[in-house]
Amino acid sequence: RVSAGLPPPGLAVVLVGQDPPSVIYVRAKRKACQECGLNSTVHELPETTTMDELLSLIDKLNADPAIHGILVQLPLPEHLDGAVVMERVDPKKDADGAHPFNVGRLCLRSPTFRPCTPFGVLTLLRHTGVNPFGLDAVVVGASNIVGRPMGMELLLAGCTVAVVHRFTKDLEGYVRKADVVVSAAGKPGLIRGDWIKPGAIVIDAGIARLPSGKVVGDVEFDTAKTRAGWITPVPGGVGPMTVAMLMKNTLLAAQESTS
Repeated sequence: RVSAGLPPPGLAVVLVGQDPPSVIYVRAKRKACQECGLNSTVHELPETTTMDELLSLIDKLNADPAIHGILVQLPLPEHLDGAVVMERVDPKKDADGAHPFNVGRLCLRSPTFRPCTPFGVLTLLRHTGVNPFGLDAVVVGASNIVGRPMGMELLLAGCTVAVVHRFTKDLEGYVRKADVVVSAAGKPGLIRGDWIKPGAIVIDAGIARLPSGKVVGDVEFDTAKTRAGWITPVPGGVGPMTVAMLMKNTLLAAQESTS
């Protein structure tokens, strides 16, 4: 792209406040941009930022031709309405794939910018070499960020999908019969290792920090790895894939802006 005389893709990251995990995530994204040759601009705003101030910044980024992708780092401070903020981002610059327009395109089997974590999980699934058509898949957690779009991605890939949540009566039963388990609940040890079907694909998108400081996922990894055919660690599994898909969406946005 650069050798053809076109500008490098530009990603703008908006961080409001100093939520410790968010600061770490933003640092990782900035490093990935440098490694991939993307221009990265981080807008660090104080926690006292008002809705009007935040929306004004997003409007400026929407209008900036040097910015191809916009990511508003979540969570936002409680006084800011995340839904309104996400909808203000131009869908053509939605590097996180979280705008209702882009999620709707995914639901209608015509995806453009895909939600980064679910897209990263699907990429991992495809790299196992296992044909997903007809596999029984369970998604643990029904959040708007991961669980719901993850279900859509798996359905689009040809799986038979169940999305379980806090009101599900038989979590163990759903997990035991699943060929693919994707967990994104953020609850350590929620998925017992001995529930995993032998040979299953287990992708753990949950993350939490124990009182000891250790970072873990939803799945009891040590037991599950003796039963699973494929399994991702936490940390170091889904997280890097999420960042990689952010880079991919930004490049796609840049290409479409000049097509």
